Amino acid sequence: MPRTPRDPLLVGRVIGDVMDPFVRSVPIRIAYGSRTVANGCEIKPSAVADHPRVEIGGDDMRTFYTLVMVDPDAPSPSDPSLGEYLHWLVTDIPGITGTTYGQEIVTYEAPRPNLGIHRFVYVLFQQLGRQTVYAPGWRQNFNTRDFAEIYNLGLPVAALYFNCQRESGSGGRRRSENIP
Repeated sequence: MPRTPRDPLLVGRVIGDVMDPFVRSVPIRIAYGSRTVANGCEIKPSAVADHPRVEIGGDDMRTFYTLVMVDPDAPSPSDPSLGEYLHWLVTDIPGITGTTYGQEIVTYEAPRPNLGIHRFVYVLFQQLGRQTVYAPGWRQNFNTRDFAEIYNLGLPVAALYFNCQRESGSGGRRRSENIP
């Protein structure tokens, strides 16, 4: 399906900042509790503390997928010097199953944005075979495009993103509570 100017992945600059244009060919559903992720929706950090439930479509269980979750806006959208920050990496996910059937090779790190509105991007790739993708040595300055090239993953087969910002009243101390 061709991209339109109103495509949320284009509007949110996910295509461009994180990945190149692609054609979605595999259905993916990501949910935190009862909240399903839709492109561009806003979800509070408290709602994403635990890793989501991810269901992947596909043709059969003999096809394997890699799911990458990154924050291209770390530590802040105005200074993304640590972006892309890798929050989660699951490989060897059989088609028509979900991440619970794959190998979590970089454990889930809950989003905790401090400044501005961050985009948290899920990118799904089809693997060439099982056990062909390995963990990077770091989380900060991860590059989804370079990662895909290293492991011959090609273009994504699906992607979703949500926006997240610090919840008011969370973290920090009031001035009177500061310890000198």
